[in-house]
Amino acid sequence: MKPEVVSCVLLADRHHGVTEGARGMLEATFDAVVMVADEDSLVESAKRLQPTMAVVDVSLLAGDSLRWLKWLRALCPGLKLILLSVHDEPSVCRAAMAAGADGFVLKRAIATQLLDAVDEVLAGRSYVPPGMVQEISPPKKPDPENQP
Repeated sequence: MKPEVVSCVLLADRHHGVTEGARGMLEATFDAVVMVADEDSLVESAKRLQPTMAVVDVSLLAGDSLRWLKWLRALCPGLKLILLSVHDEPSVCRAAMAAGADGFVLKRAIATQLLDAVDEVLAGRSYVPPGMVQEISPPKKPDPENQP
């Protein structure tokens, strides 16, 4: 008999209010929601639990977030990763996505965008806030056939 697969999301943020609100939303999608509040707990929990997804506050990742993202992916192959941020500058979103995040959600929009982001990322697509899509997309190259 095969063991039952349990879907788990790791929710990492220093702010208890954020994690409590997000936890309630995520419980409808995942069998288990594990909350952590620091880097060490994030790494330990990721190693031990092998979560399906991690929703992580960018500010929790001290130093080079690219290094942390690569480390989390090495610890948990197949991990889906959504980063949360208070920073609404397109450059922050662009850097997060370039570093390997599957999704990016502004903290002020968690209530309206987190579940959409989870659905998109679980479906194998990336997610960025609707208002940032154009701003973070690389400029389109001109079509030489449409040039005068």
